[in-house]
Amino acid sequence: MGGTVAAGGAAGAIATDGGGGGALDIGDSVLMLHRNPSHDGVYIQPALTLNAVGKLDVVSGFKATLPDPNDHVFAQPLFVDDGAGGTDLIIVATEANNVYALDGATGHIVWTKNLGAPVPLTKMSCGNLDPYGVTGTPVIDFASRRVFATAAILPASGTPTYQIFALSLVDGSISTGWPIDVPTVAVSGATTFMAKTQGQRGALALVGGTLYVPFGGLYGDCQPFHGWIVAVAIDAPASVKVWTTSALGGGLWAPGGIASDGTSLFVGTGVTFSTTTWGGGDALLRFGTGAAFGAPADSFAPGDWHTVLDPSDLGSGAAPVLFSLAGSTPSALALIFQKDGKAYLLDRAHLGGVGAALGATGAGPTQYASAYVATNEIITVPAVYTTPTATYVAFRTNARGCPGGTMATAKITPGAPPTIAIAWCAGDGFGSPIVTTSDGTHDAIVWLPAAESSNHLLALNGDSGAPITFPGGATTITGMRRFNSAIAAKGKIYVASDGAVVAFGVP
Repeated sequence: MGGTVAAGGAAGAIATDGGGGGALDIGDSVLMLHRNPSHDGVYIQPALTLNAVGKLDVVSGFKATLPDPNDHVFAQPLFVDDGAGGTDLIIVATEANNVYALDGATGHIVWTKNLGAPVPLTKMSCGNLDPYGVTGTPVIDFASRRVFATAAILPASGTPTYQIFALSLVDGSISTGWPIDVPTVAVSGATTFMAKTQGQRGALALVGGTLYVPFGGLYGDCQPFHGWIVAVAIDAPASVKVWTTSALGGGLWAPGGIASDGTSLFVGTGVTFSTTTWGGGDALLRFGTGAAFGAPADSFAPGDWHTVLDPSDLGSGAAPVLFSLAGSTPSALALIFQKDGKAYLLDRAHLGGVGAALGATGAGPTQYASAYVATNEIITVPAVYTTPTATYVAFRTNARGCPGGTMATAKITPGAPPTIAIAWCAGDGFGSPIVTTSDGTHDAIVWLPAAESSNHLLALNGDSGAPITFPGGATTITGMRRFNSAIAAKGKIYVASDGAVVAFGVP
């Protein structure tokens, strides 16, 4: 038997509200990236069994078409169970700075809010999106019925900026005291925030009534930029705290953004520049929350951060995913991947500083790492799940010793310490996987939006990687963007693409 992922991360209906008011019944809501604060990407969907999913098809009567078919969607959609007036809502944010609330049953637009003019690529110092608008996945506070999003905006002055918004789920109206202008508040000693060289790709997090927004650099690494976290108290938006890397670079750019176990925040950082002293880059960092947020409480970086990772631009390409592994010592774990193809299993309570991860060999290509799992860069949002057979992590890459496919799954074996090794590979595309199970462990299905390649939704058996054929799998979904994930709610799979959302369900 494999270990078990902590129930708090994947269990269906109960979550802690962002306002700190205790447990709320959120139903089948998807309030953040990969549904859970841990970012394990596991959705409990009793209707999506291995036997039933072979009938999955495009939902008849659901048509979600946005006004502009070229409105790019890089952020994962969200789902509110029993939203405005009792209507289920799908929240979609776009690079044109439009936030849409769609009827979860019909796809019809309930309300639209434009956050301001997006920033043309020509106004940024570098990058590869045109225009820049909302890129990082927003987050929803179920208690106050608000969605929080960060947008790149070009004001009348012509100088790009980033603003953080709080919108009502009822009608899209902006809450009092918002938006927050990031360059105005993001000052740390002599370090200031330059919007033209910063990017906001990572998913937002909401823990105990505080919103956390990560920033990194842009494609091309135009300087100066730093890794930043901007923390805003959602009920007192004038109360803002910031943290930034001491070294130049160290961006929090990975799509997964910020993960949390409810007590701490965990982030991954990219490479740093022009330094021989470690300054927060190439790392997994742990922060306190609320009043305890400030300098990292703990950190890990591979021992070759300066000699190998920084010179070759091989820092963290995937934000951490958190899980617990029964029968393992330690059992509370964090997993992070670097762009050099290596996986690092870490003790969440004692990350270890600059040095070796759990299970590192101490020599050869796996020095400092738990395993050398890929032959190319790992840039993905991983999903960690448990079946009656084993615990796995699914992630996009070309796996070592695993022919075919661009998605790999590695088995994480309990022990003292735990170990990780490639189990199977399959699929084709640039999406990030999620996993559905019927009860938390059984009927595990890995869902992969095959973005920018075959433009289809793929379903794979969670234990074997065998493809699952279903009628909707033949449906072409144009305009899916790389690294994006599907979501699962109320027995359906929703996939966002440029200008549209497609829903799949079992008749």
